[in-house]
Formats: sequence, C-alpha cells, structure tokens
Amino acid sequence: MAAIAEMPTVADPAPTKKGRSRKALKQKTASPNEANIVAETLPESSPAAAPLPEDIAGKENHESLSKKTKKGAAKGKKQQQQASEVSSFEKELQEMQEQLEKLKIEKEQTEEALKAREETLKQKEEEIETRDREQEKLKIELKKLQKMKEFKPTVTFPFGLSVKDQEQEKKDKKKNSTKKPSPPYVLWCKDQWNEVKKANPDADFKEMSNLISTKWKTVTAEEKKPYEEKYQAEKEAYLKIMGNEKREHEAMRLFEDEHKQKTAMELLEQYMQFLQEADKKDTKKAKKEKDPLKPKHPMSAYFIFSNERRAALVADNKNVVEIAKITGEEWKNMSDKQKSPYEKRAIKNKEQYAKEMEVYKQKKDEETADMKKEEEELMKLQKQEAMQLLKKKEKTETMIKVKTKETLQKQKKEKKITDPNKPKKPASSFLIFSKETRKNLAEERPGINSSTVSALISLKWKEMSEEDKQVWNSKAAEAMEVYKKELEEYNKKVVAEEEAAAALMN
Repeated sequence: MAAIAEMPTVADPAPTKKGRSRKALKQKTASPNEANIVAETLPESSPAAAPLPEDIAGKENHESLSKKTKKGAAKGKKQQQQASEVSSFEKELQEMQEQLEKLKIEKEQTEEALKAREETLKQKEEEIETRDREQEKLKIELKKLQKMKEFKPTVTFPFGLSVKDQEQEKKDKKKNSTKKPSPPYVLWCKDQWNEVKKANPDADFKEMSNLISTKWKTVTAEEKKPYEEKYQAEKEAYLKIMGNEKREHEAMRLFEDEHKQKTAMELLEQYMQFLQEADKKDTKKAKKEKDPLKPKHPMSAYFIFSNERRAALVADNKNVVEIAKITGEEWKNMSDKQKSPYEKRAIKNKEQYAKEMEVYKQKKDEETADMKKEEEELMKLQKQEAMQLLKKKEKTETMIKVKTKETLQKQKKEKKITDPNKPKKPASSFLIFSKETRKNLAEERPGINSSTVSALISLKWKEMSEEDKQVWNSKAAEAMEVYKKELEEYNKKVVAEEEAAAALMN
C-alpha cells in the first residue's frame, strides 16, 4: 500500500502553446476498463520491486493520448451543440417572423373594424340628431295644439240641417207645393169625361181619348173661352207664388253666405288675438310698433340733469355704469334750489305733451270714424252687388226658358207630318194579350188602379206557358202579314201618285 502511495499517479501536463488559453477540462470518472487495468497491474507488482522508467514513459504516453481523444470528443459535442443551437435559433426566427406577419394582418383587420365602427357611430349620431330635431318640431306642434284646445270662440255658427231633416223638408215642400195650372183642354176633359164614358161604357182609355179629342175639335171658341180664362187666372197666380218663393230662397242663400263670411272673419280675429296673447305669455314681450305721429313722453327733472352732465362725464372717459352712479349721487346731494330749474323745465314739457296728446287723440278718433264710414259704404256696395247678381241670374234663367221653348217649338215643326192613310204597325203578342186581359180585369174589379192592372198583366204573361202564348203569337203574326200587304199597296199608291205628279209637272 505504501508503494502505491509513493507511485506517481498523474503524469506532468503537456506543454501548452503560448497565446491560447483553454479552460481546464473537468475531471472525469474512470471507465470500468481502465479501473480493471489498474487493478490487474497493482497485484503483479510487489512492494519491494521499483517501477521501471520505460513502463512509466509508456503509461504517460497512454494517458496523454486518452486525454487528447477525450478533448476531441468534447470538441465534436460542442460543435454539434452549436449547430443544433443555430438551427433552433433559425427556427425560432422563422416562427417569430410568422407571428409578426400574423400580428400585422390582425392589426390591419382591427384597424378596418375600428373604421367601420367609427362610421356606424357617426351614422347613429346623425340619426340621433335628426330624431332630436324631429322631436323638437313635434313638441312645438304639440304646444300649438294644446294652445288651440284653450281657444274658445264666442261666435254663433249657422249650423245646417241634417240629411234626414233635408229629406223631410223636401217631402213637406212637395205636399204643400202649388200645382201647375192645367190647360183649358184638360179642364174641359175633366168635365166631359163622365158623359163620354156613359155613352161608351166599353171604350178603353185610348178610345176615350180619341173620342174626346174629336169632340174638342167641334167645340166653338165661345165654349172654350171660360176654360181659357180660368187657366190664365190660375197661371198668373202660380207664377206669382213661384217667383216670390224663388226670390225668397235666393235672398236667404245670399244672407247665409254673408253671415258665414262674417262669422269666419270674427273667428279669424279672435284666433289672431288668442295667438298674440299666447306669444306674450310664452316669450318676452316684443317691442310694440310705435306710431311715429304719437308725441314722445316728456323727461323727468333727473333725466334732464343727467343729459346735461353726460357730455362732461363722457369727455372724462367714464363708463355708462359710472355715469349713472355719479349722476345719481350728485342728484341726491343737490339742494332744492339747485333742482328747481330742472323741475320747472319738466313741468313745462309735461304741459306741452298733454296738449299734443289731445290733438293726437282727436286725429285718431277722426280716423276711426272715417274707417267706420268706409266699412259701411263697402257693406252697402256689397249688398247692391248681391242684388245685381240676383237680377242677372233671373234674367239668364228667363232667357234660358225662352230659348228652350223656342227650340221645342222648332223641333215640333221639324217633325215629319205622318200620313193618316199610312197603315199602322200591328201590336205585339203581349199587347194583344194585355188589351183583352185589361178589359176582363176592369169588369171583374171595377175601380182598380191602372198600375196594379199592368202589374197583374205582366205577372200573368210571365206565368203563362209557351203553348198558351202560341195563340197570341199567331194572332200577332196574322196581323203582321195583313200589315205587310197593306204597306205594299200603300207604297205602290204613293209611287203612282208621285209619278203622276211628275208627269203633270213635265
């Protein structure tokens, strides 16, 4: 053991190059092979035997070689580590660049989103402003409407009649209206109807009218005279009544129109006054328009003094407030003797103002009186114009009536005069049926109304079958054939007469 302790365990270090400094390598633990080699060598050597110099040198070389190999391995590992570090750094750089690009894209997106939000906010703000303006307008309108509710006019309105009342009034007018006077022929017919009916009990209405008309032609002028006189008297009375009614109606209509205009003007004036009062309540009192002809109110003694002192104080560059304070203090400190000239001037100004006001009031009264006179004259002129309009209307109505009568007379003259020898068109099947049934109904129900008779006839015709109608159709057809034959003969006669007339003319 002592020999082992005496042995040099570690060789001297190899000489290092100058100028380079390397870090000392860490002392590594021996590998198991090296430990075994050392363990095998140790028991062979005896404690008495001394180590040979050749063996020592070999050992030293072996150790130096092992150290060099270890250093080379360490260098390779370092290089590998450095290469791995460089590759990892490059990867990190690439990742960082990718992240930067992503962040740039996100930034652009956020900026665009912020711009869009700002635009939407601006739009919303504009909408809110417009809404506020509209609300303010609505509030103003509401206030006006509320003021309108407070408006209570003191005008009596001419209310019109309702629809039911108007209809009732029309019915009453029809009942109470004066009937048109019947002409002399109708009056004579009323007297002669019963006599003719007794003489011809089987005659229908058409036959009766034909008989009466032929009889009227035989009546002399003396016999017609009482009926004509009666008609003329009734006509004159009727025209007077109708003329008075029309004039009254038109006059009432004009009166109503004038009354409506007056009420409208009064309403307008009241409403304008109401608006002025409401504006005075809501806003500050606006300055009244001063009459330039009205005399100005006189100044008091203090104001006369202050006007005299104002020029001197303005020359000293004094303010309006300062001038008022100074003049007020001076006026308070003044004695009655000093104030008396200003007071006398104020009294004189007052007396002059009173005289001027009296003259001004007299002028105003005269102007108002003139205005009233003008209004009255205007009213008279308006009434005259209304009466002229009424007269013009009446003239136009009479002219229209005359023209209508003339046109009717012309139309009657222009109508072709029918030849009495010309054959008349035959009645239809329904008319033939109605004539016979009318006679039967008149015999069965004496005193029945003509409208009810016509209604019953139409009902019977509708209820009748086609076989029953065929009888009346055949009668109508026979009458039609006879009519055609007569028409042919008549036309031949007319042609022959025209030819004969032409021959005579030639």
